[in-house]
Amino acid sequence: MDTNTQFSGLWAVILGGSSGFGFASVEKLARHGMNIAVLYRETAVGEKPLLEKFPEIAAESGVTILPFNVNALTAEGRASVIQKLTSEKGIAKKGVKLLLHSIARGNLKPLTGNDVLTTDDIQFTTYAMSNSLLDWTRDILNADLFHEDARVIGLTSEGAHKHWEGYAAVSLAKSSLESLAKYMAVEFAPFGLKTNIIQAGITPTSSLKMIPGSEKLMAIGNERNPMGRITQPGDVANVIYLLCTVEAFWINGALIHVDGGEHCR
Repeated sequence: MDTNTQFSGLWAVILGGSSGFGFASVEKLARHGMNIAVLYRETAVGEKPLLEKFPEIAAESGVTILPFNVNALTAEGRASVIQKLTSEKGIAKKGVKLLLHSIARGNLKPLTGNDVLTTDDIQFTTYAMSNSLLDWTRDILNADLFHEDARVIGLTSEGAHKHWEGYAAVSLAKSSLESLAKYMAVEFAPFGLKTNIIQAGITPTSSLKMIPGSEKLMAIGNERNPMGRITQPGDVANVIYLLCTVEAFWINGALIHVDGGEHCR
């Protein structure tokens, strides 16, 4: 099968595609013929370069890219996107090959001191970075949009398993996502969905830069990584692409390290 055309006529729904892993995946999947519905939450200023870049990527790759500047964490946001997809020619029935959850919204606060993390902060962060994946999966499935051999992919980090400064709410959310994915892998398998989680290495994204001590994390990542550098968004996008291929259909319920071996040290 021609790797440049194997996804012809199929779609990816990318939640959080304006930067980082999400945007890198838009570029990678488009180059291999996959149409993309890309969701993000940006101001008019932040959205302007995206509305210039997406048409360029689409034209170069010969695909369709539908941008949605909506709140992906609300029922109304999901409904508006799904309504558009069900009316889009070529996607109304079983066209979604990939649902990628790359939403990075949450609270970065300590447990003690001033301006501490609250239970409301934890609930918001957990829904944004974990539970919302379940709502999106169910709604796309109920709309009969998933391909018969579809992929659902979420993103976690090493911070789910060890202490990072100010990262408690996100750590809880990522841990929740990893557990949720195990159950989704089992209970959505009869519908043809394969659910996996990618644990990326330390990656210089806008989300990482918001974490207290991110420069130290990047420095440590460079030292720890046996490949001699930290992970780049394109490294992760490459694996997301691989997981979408026909050959990867038996990978389900896995936590996949995409970090050049950084987690081994």
